[in-house]
Amino acid sequence: MLRAALGGTAAAVGAGLGAGLGLAPAPAVAAPRTGGARPTTPAAALRELARGNGRWRAEHQAHPHEGATARVAAVSGQHPFALILGCIDSRVPPELVFDQGLGDLMTVRSAGEVLDEAVLGSIAYGVLELGIPLVMVLGHQSCGAVAAAVRAEESGERPPAHIDYIADRIRPVIDHGHTGPARIDATITANVRHVRGLLAAEPDLAARVAAGRLAIVGARYELGSQRVHRVA
Repeated sequence: MLRAALGGTAAAVGAGLGAGLGLAPAPAVAAPRTGGARPTTPAAALRELARGNGRWRAEHQAHPHEGATARVAAVSGQHPFALILGCIDSRVPPELVFDQGLGDLMTVRSAGEVLDEAVLGSIAYGVLELGIPLVMVLGHQSCGAVAAAVRAEESGERPPAHIDYIADRIRPVIDHGHTGPARIDATITANVRHVRGLLAAEPDLAARVAAGRLAIVGARYELGSQRVHRVA
């Protein structure tokens, strides 16, 4: 399911994913969604995430869809409008960073956003079975998984236990144009691009992108500013 290299056609599709869809700053006091206004397009989903991140940054969180009505409605099914593939870092919980509530987001988290069959199957389920219109690969400032991969390459020492699996998958995108902390930071962004590209090459996902039913985008969360911004 996961291809090591991007084919020509799939790469071309991937390069155009989310064209024109920006995660621009949004009003911090934007009203939360109502139950009947679930985003159904990639552009609408991105706008909703931008509004939520604006509320988070301004400390004006709405904490939507957490009350009794939302909890009862969730019993009959789920209709998330976006899937966030993020890191396991405890400082970057997608539901808080985007100020979303019960049933709004499907989240898949692995160290360094690394893909394996379980992660891919989870993403495929969200898109193909639930019709989610947006997949966001969300990296973040000061990612420990990326730092471990960079340190392992520089020192020649293998990380312990299963951490080595994570480092091996990040190692090919280490940015050698920088040194020190800048290398780690640049590799965080490169890793987001890499993972987004691998997802874009998945035939079932690429078909939905081509039909305008899905966008796959890369983004970063900055711990200092709490801002989420797109990775081109």
